[in-house]
Amino acid sequence: MAKKIQPRIYKGTRDFLPEQMVKRQYVIQILKTIFEKYGFEPLETPTIELWETLSGKYGEEADRLTYRFVDRGKREVGLRYDLTVPLSRVIAMYPQIPKPFKRYQIQPVWRADKPQKGRFREFYQCDVDIVGSPSVLADAEIIAIIYESLTALGFQQFKIRVNSRKILFGITEVSGAGMDRELEVCRAIDKMDKIGIEGVKQELQEREIPPAAIQKILGALSIEGDNQTRLNHIAAYLQESETGKAGVAEMQQLFEYLSYYQIPDSALTLDLFLSRGLDYYTGPIYETVVEEPKIGSITGGGRYDNLIGLFSGQDQPATGSTIGLERIITVMEELNMFPEDLRTPVQVLVTVFDESTLPYSIRIARELRAAGLNTDLYTGKSKLRGQFGLANDKGIPIVVIAGPEEQAAEAVNVKDMRSGNQQTVPVSDAAEVIRQLLSAKTG
Repeated sequence: MAKKIQPRIYKGTRDFLPEQMVKRQYVIQILKTIFEKYGFEPLETPTIELWETLSGKYGEEADRLTYRFVDRGKREVGLRYDLTVPLSRVIAMYPQIPKPFKRYQIQPVWRADKPQKGRFREFYQCDVDIVGSPSVLADAEIIAIIYESLTALGFQQFKIRVNSRKILFGITEVSGAGMDRELEVCRAIDKMDKIGIEGVKQELQEREIPPAAIQKILGALSIEGDNQTRLNHIAAYLQESETGKAGVAEMQQLFEYLSYYQIPDSALTLDLFLSRGLDYYTGPIYETVVEEPKIGSITGGGRYDNLIGLFSGQDQPATGSTIGLERIITVMEELNMFPEDLRTPVQVLVTVFDESTLPYSIRIARELRAAGLNTDLYTGKSKLRGQFGLANDKGIPIVVIAGPEEQAAEAVNVKDMRSGNQQTVPVSDAAEVIRQLLSAKTG
């Protein structure tokens, strides 16, 4: 006998059993419906990319967390870290794609990170991006999708934080931190949620940013008041920076466009400390956080006008966001946001009384499937009691009994497992009766 292999999986990855997959598919289907409603088209890219495609695009921390290895052909490759860099490669490889190009992509990515609550080494991202539009309207469209997606999923207490890399670059410039220190300052500011303002100050000191510049940077970022008040104050602060003034103008326009989408002010906040960790962002940036549970951002993205040019030699404007499937599901489970009956896609179980009635049960199952009902035909060895037990364990709402008496009467017995009620109906009416029972429960 062969040696027994201990069944286990790689840390930071997961198996998704049917009950979990139903929840994931529920969320994904809602997101896909909204993406397509806004005119976005689907795209998929390979799991493995050449290392030259991935390296140097994200920043020092991300390069360290990217799975990198050499294949049998001695080629340096890596598992995709996100979906944005692969999209940029696609745009460079297929310049014939009509622009603006609105795409959504729902695929797994990999990061050699330390697993923790809501953070895994393999996880799915749901991305929406617009390539080829320099207008802030494209950024507003992405944020509108985020708002509608979260609202459709049942989220009520969430905040979409917005800022601009141009504002942050302008603050760095005006502070006197030195030439080409913008990304270093952004990387330090990005840690605000984890280490607090004193931690950011220490981080800037360790990066040898002058003390006077640190004081100016933190002072500018700490402006209080409502969104317009902060914009007005930061606009006055950035009068000597063309980049900063451009960022303020974009934020003014962004808030104006979002008002046209009727996104309430309570869902939006200008957060000057928002930086986003990846190096490729160039303009408006945005992420969404929930008040409870404390799990970090559940969406995040921004404008990256220079990334595609690294592959094509010609910059193209682009903006987009990731909607974090794993964290969204974690929050929805903690807050009991999933529908109570969301356990299985199977709507009907057709029982098998004995061998003599098997052809009749097969016929019933075939007709129900043809009528568009998700129907499971029992294939095990249990008697009727065991078959009802299976339906109960799996959460199948309707059980159809097709025994000798039902066969003789050209009928079936339909039992609603949720209410316990059952009725005998002609075979010709079975599909409609079942459909009414299902809609009565969910409608």
